[in-house]
Amino acid sequence: MAPRRITHKLKDAAHSLARKAKSKTKNARARRELVIITGMSGSGKASVLKAFEDLGYYCVDNLPVGFIPRFAELVGPSAEIERTALVVDVREGRQLEELPAIIKSVKRLIPTRMVFLEAADSVLLRRYSETRRPHPLGTNSTVRASLTAERRRLRHIRAIADLVIDTSKFNVHELRAHINELFQKKEKGRNILVSCVSFGFRHGVPDDADLVFDVRFLPNPHFVPEFRPLTGRHPKVAKYIRSFPQTAEFIQRISDLLVYLLPHYIHEGKSYLTISFGCTGGQHRSVMIAEDVAKRLKKSGYRVKVAHRDSPK
Repeated sequence: MAPRRITHKLKDAAHSLARKAKSKTKNARARRELVIITGMSGSGKASVLKAFEDLGYYCVDNLPVGFIPRFAELVGPSAEIERTALVVDVREGRQLEELPAIIKSVKRLIPTRMVFLEAADSVLLRRYSETRRPHPLGTNSTVRASLTAERRRLRHIRAIADLVIDTSKFNVHELRAHINELFQKKEKGRNILVSCVSFGFRHGVPDDADLVFDVRFLPNPHFVPEFRPLTGRHPKVAKYIRSFPQTAEFIQRISDLLVYLLPHYIHEGKSYLTISFGCTGGQHRSVMIAEDVAKRLKKSGYRVKVAHRDSPK
């Protein structure tokens, strides 16, 4: 083979390798991600960081705010580290006020998302009571007062968050599963957690309900003596409620409505939805309806959990 032809082939091979390397570098950059986790103390930041670690993220806990730009500069070109997550909390003090500007500058270096965790005060107070740990803002005031002050300090940070998660609705395992669904490498489609909750109107409407449906129009099993001590999960009670034509029609119409609505909620960025069904005492009709609607949503491919707030255990 002539030397000139060999030279051309070597050049072509070199160009091909260069194109592949460039494409590989471009793909690696596209996969890079920095997740900044912040939010209320007691809202589950440690559990969420652990979930990211299990997903293969390089994780850093309580990195000082001023170090974030340098951290982004270091991990940006790294060949070993693609996805990173770090926690920032209220212990940063006044430096926390610089976080919005820092995130804005860091987004120019690496794709960045901020996750803000929060929970209802009643839930946070219970968690602090169970762990018996002091609030990070100090012991000179009550936990309730510290939570109020913390919410005030974090208000401007919550406003710029890419994702706000209310952890009141989750236990530790559900929260980690929720993070897995949101951030694991796969095509996004139905990454929403639906909670079907039964309740009794006599005990009040659930505070966290996104949608509320009143099922008191259905005949009440409470007035059938043999059903009174049972719940809507009992086969005989469920069969009795299903025996009325309006029951089947209601379940079908509500299920169709929810299957229509859920993709739109997902499109708007909603990651969980609480659907509450209420009857008088929360023992029979609402329980059976919540169970049946949940089954239909599961068949449609959604993640669903069921809770019966006022039903006997």
